[in-house]
Amino acid sequence: MSVTGRGTARAPGETGDGELMERVREGDLALAGELFERHSKRLYHYFLRATGARAAAEDLVQEVFVRLLKYRHTFRDGAEFTPWMWTLARNAAVDRYRGRPEELPEEEGTPEPVAETPDALARLEGAEARRRLRAALERLPPEKREVLLLARFSGLRYERIGELLGVSVGAVKVRVHRALQDLKRTYLAETERGTA
Repeated sequence: MSVTGRGTARAPGETGDGELMERVREGDLALAGELFERHSKRLYHYFLRATGARAAAEDLVQEVFVRLLKYRHTFRDGAEFTPWMWTLARNAAVDRYRGRPEELPEEEGTPEPVAETPDALARLEGAEARRRLRAALERLPPEKREVLLLARFSGLRYERIGELLGVSVGAVKVRVHRALQDLKRTYLAETERGTA
């Protein structure tokens, strides 16, 4: 695998994300499907953690790629694709939830994915820990939840997150640290609530 300045890690001979996006911009719209294959799963997991709702996450992934096509003319030659895509993702989420409640309810009847383990008790404990973590994450203020999700699930470096949020790298580090501390406190409160 190699990493180019214009995309993500790729196999030798594979076209980089930036090059694909330049070709999409020039009218080869079918190549957006390749970008979708490469990035939709990561975007879905980001939106799922941000919203707590599978349908909303799926809708937002689709919205990112609709915007990718709509705003393809804004992608510059030699630009890095991933930060540009995350800007589209962030804007799609902000636009969708502007004026809506900060906490979005989890969809009823959605089973929690469980990792394969041989021990049923370990599976149950793992599912409960994930539920508490998800609940703690949803209780964070939106700006803290966003910076955590960007730092942990977007694959962006702090420099790119800083550019996206309009702050310095140092400010990103401070925000991530504070958000993690709040998440820890909220998670512990969820744990105590669950054992009470």
